[in-house]
Amino acid sequence: MKMTEGVEWALHASLNLAWVADGQAVPAATLAAFYELPPAYLNKQLQALTRAGILTSTPGPRGGFRLARPPEEITLLDVVVAIEGTEEAFRCTEILRQGPGGEPDIDYRKSCVISQTMRQAELGWRQELALRSLADIKATVERMWPVTPAQTRHHFAALRG
Repeated sequence: MKMTEGVEWALHASLNLAWVADGQAVPAATLAAFYELPPAYLNKQLQALTRAGILTSTPGPRGGFRLARPPEEITLLDVVVAIEGTEEAFRCTEILRQGPGGEPDIDYRKSCVISQTMRQAELGWRQELALRSLADIKATVERMWPVTPAQTRHHFAALRG
């Protein structure tokens, strides 16, 4: 399965917002400039996160985005689903029905070993992402690179001018 780059961008933006002081909103342009991303495209990802209840958006000159709930309550799966949607990665089109011995009244999505194996694999990665919160990622980054939160806040302040 190939996820769009929007998933990576949304995960990094959310993580960076986890380091911002409570109540402070960060404009989309500032978040985009942090990684030299196209602001309009990143804004689409941020709007998707807002619609999913992961971020809140405040309009105006002092506005921007902030986390809508604590990092412990945001899973990586929440972010992936907000950006990619809920559609399954593997779509069984039931080609066995057209093959030799295919039966028109059998639901091959349920009886096909390939379909079931692919669904099990997808369930596995979705479960893994559901077990990992933004707080888990935040803690790991802070353990590995302790200066990152302060550097991120400083960089955002410099970008806002």
